[in-house]
Amino acid sequence: MLEVRDIHFYYGRIHALQGVSLEIPAGKVVCLIGSNGAGKSTTLMAISAVRPVSKGEIRFDGVPIHALSPERIVRLGISQVPEGRRIFPGLTVYENLEMGAFLRSNAGEVKEDMDHVYSLFPILFERRRQLGGTLSGGEQQMLAIGRALMARPRLLLLDEPSLGLAPKIVETIFEVLDSIRKEGTGIFLVEQNAHLALGFSNWGYVMETGRVVMDDSPGVLRDSPEVRQAYLGE
Repeated sequence: MLEVRDIHFYYGRIHALQGVSLEIPAGKVVCLIGSNGAGKSTTLMAISAVRPVSKGEIRFDGVPIHALSPERIVRLGISQVPEGRRIFPGLTVYENLEMGAFLRSNAGEVKEDMDHVYSLFPILFERRRQLGGTLSGGEQQMLAIGRALMARPRLLLLDEPSLGLAPKIVETIFEVLDSIRKEGTGIFLVEQNAHLALGFSNWGYVMETGRVVMDDSPGVLRDSPEVRQAYLGE
């Protein structure tokens, strides 16, 4: 579904992405693991067109998208849940979810998707009139995921969804993500928790200093001495 081919990106003189290539098949979960500063978030930003690439190509369903605007990327069916949630703290939960459907015009379908988000995260229905900034960290993460789902994506980009959350909340969120993938939505997961990421994914990539240095099935990556030492604490 998504093909990233030899993309490069610079922060000034810093060559942040150095020929990154990867693939995400339709309806599958693919993870990208690596240390801080490896380029994982930048890769997601490049796919979303928030960080336009200086070289290379990104294709979605075979169509080049790397020169499109972020708005067009969302319209095509790619939604991102950014690191740190980045909800709108001064808007209610309901209004935050409405913002996720900003580009959509079918009120009936939007209402159906709102109800679906509430069924996935019942606490959001209870908090629907509450300001987003007053939610707990876990509730804000649920809201960020729900907001992304309101665009009805075919591919969901997740940047560190477990960061700073209690294990029980992480478990709840990944149970919902499992339901989402069973509905056919593809997921590209950036996650420092390599145990969690590899346990949830169909395929994995390992990134170091702006390059993909390894990719394989989760089982093979878990058995790799390099991955075990660098990312699994073994």
